[in-house]
Amino acid sequence: MRDPAFWWRPAGLAAGLLWPLGAIYGAVAGSRMMKAGRRAGVPVICIGNLTLGGAGKTPAAILAARILSDAGHKPFVLSRGYGGTLDGPVQIDPERHRAAEVGDEPLLLARAAPAVVARDRVAGAAAARAAGAGSIVMDDGFQSPNLHKDLSIVVVDGRRGIGNGRVFPAGPLRAPLDAQLRRAGAVLVIGQGTAGDTVEATARARGLRVFHGRLEPDGAALAALKGKPVLAFAGIGDPGKFFATLEEAGLDVRARAPFPDHHRFSRDEAAALVERARREGLLPLTTEKDMARLSGDVDAAVLAGAAQALPVRLAVAEADEFRNLILGAAGA
Repeated sequence: MRDPAFWWRPAGLAAGLLWPLGAIYGAVAGSRMMKAGRRAGVPVICIGNLTLGGAGKTPAAILAARILSDAGHKPFVLSRGYGGTLDGPVQIDPERHRAAEVGDEPLLLARAAPAVVARDRVAGAAAARAAGAGSIVMDDGFQSPNLHKDLSIVVVDGRRGIGNGRVFPAGPLRAPLDAQLRRAGAVLVIGQGTAGDTVEATARARGLRVFHGRLEPDGAALAALKGKPVLAFAGIGDPGKFFATLEEAGLDVRARAPFPDHHRFSRDEAAALVERARREGLLPLTTEKDMARLSGDVDAAVLAGAAQALPVRLAVAEADEFRNLILGAAGA
């Protein structure tokens, strides 16, 4: 499902009509966040979002896992496996499991570190610890009280910020902003924009550390794409972020095809994208997350075979401080 457009505009009639429901939802969500969670027996670092929709959480979780791995700390990634059929706990085998089983984001995360999917995060943390985890990077789950977090980093899209600032369903916030910032250890703003500046100012006023990141396409892959006209398509939380990244990198984006987050492409949709690219002489280009979902999907096989994925990595401006924060929380 796509985010309602009014979430990302100044609050108007639709947000006003839904405000009472948002107030109820926010009160419940904020109250739940105050509960004490179960300790995992190893440090838990949560990478979460303030809002529904994409902000760059997955690249941030990958970076955190790699920082810990490089320090010899043996991190495991823990995810609920959204979009997958397996309840878990199960450790992902990237060669055997498919996105339809474990979710697209966990499959991508499993390339950076051992990953466990579990609907029950407490059980998932126990499984990771039993498998030898020295620390856990929890992908999402910031608002869930079930598992104690030693550090929570909330990711904010600099371009979209927190939208109209209302709580779901009146807006994109998962809980009232104050309640969320009280439980956060740091804020990571990815990309530039006045919307992100507003959140940064609010976070700093509450004494939180604020980091700044940007998504950088892989240099070799980017060089190979220079001069090639592309049809960019993406089924992520904010396809516009992907399209903007391509344009900022100087790629020749001739067409854009946005789809809802975690979208499973039908056979007809896959064939239509391939046919359009062939007809217009374009290269189908997508995200690594989308390619993880396409691979192994029989209905989308024709698109998986024709498309390329552009790898990106998160670069944090305050790299040393960010690294020290992660390692300090993990006791490394």
